[in-house]
Amino acid sequence: MNDLPALDVTLRDRRPEDVPALARWLTDPAAEWRAWDAPYTPAAQTTETMRAYVKYLRQTAPDPDERLVAVGGRVVGMVNRSEEEPAGGGWWDLGILLLDPAVWGGGVGTRALGLWVQDTLDWTGAHTLTVTTWGGNERMIRLARRLGFRECMRVREAREVGGVRHDSVRLDLLRREWPGGKGSGGPA
Repeated sequence: MNDLPALDVTLRDRRPEDVPALARWLTDPAAEWRAWDAPYTPAAQTTETMRAYVKYLRQTAPDPDERLVAVGGRVVGMVNRSEEEPAGGGWWDLGILLLDPAVWGGGVGTRALGLWVQDTLDWTGAHTLTVTTWGGNERMIRLARRLGFRECMRVREAREVGGVRHDSVRLDLLRREWPGGKGSGGPA
């Protein structure tokens, strides 16, 4: 991550004024991100899930396990994390969704996920971090590998996209493998 040019990428909490733009991106059935983020889920189901999620966003305070990705102050995506069971076991699964295709391929995803990895290691007792995608999302796989994640699981032909079977792919990163990630972690 250190070899990337300086990008004005930040992670921040959601603000009420962010919700209308998020709603447009998330509920648009033609949004390009849908071709890469779980495209094996039926489109109508994704739309319904996203509508319910936007309703949730309008009614709840920001969640520390979810942040917006901003470039130059403009919101372009989101990151999230969830702790795998059992609680306190040290395994956190991370996600990233860049909604605006105009920022794809320029290092924004790498910078944002790198910041999210560091935040997760700083604020949780994470020992193992994972990201999960499908085999056709080669950009996500390359992004994770660029940050030091390694493939740890592949379920062959588990996902169907456009009539073609793809593997489900999970990559992992141990705390000790992240620069500055030594130690047991936990809130500072």
